[in-house]
Amino acid sequence: MPKKAMEILTESMFYVLMAFSKKPMCGIDVADYIEKRTKGRVVIGPATLYTILGKFEKEKWIKETEVEGRKRTYRITEKGLTAYEQEVTRLQQCVKDANDAFLYEE
Repeated sequence: MPKKAMEILTESMFYVLMAFSKKPMCGIDVADYIEKRTKGRVVIGPATLYTILGKFEKEKWIKETEVEGRKRTYRITEKGLTAYEQEVTRLQQCVKDANDAFLYEE
């Protein structure tokens, strides 16, 4: 059965939620956080970032808290934090399954 659009997050979506789980941020702060956190492995361009922010706002995973000119600051909501925690759990299970397969299967 196909998964719902927001049921499994892309890597970029995951890191955006991770950034917001730390503190409220604007888009540039989010992109900087992700680049630093991943040591440059994941770089999110403006189009991707603002598409993700729009989806997250529509799903009520983030909420705009401040507008200063073109700069918009968002914070994660309880719903967004729950989605992030569920994705962390899913990814941890994936890694556990991979480790178990590597260690115990012939």
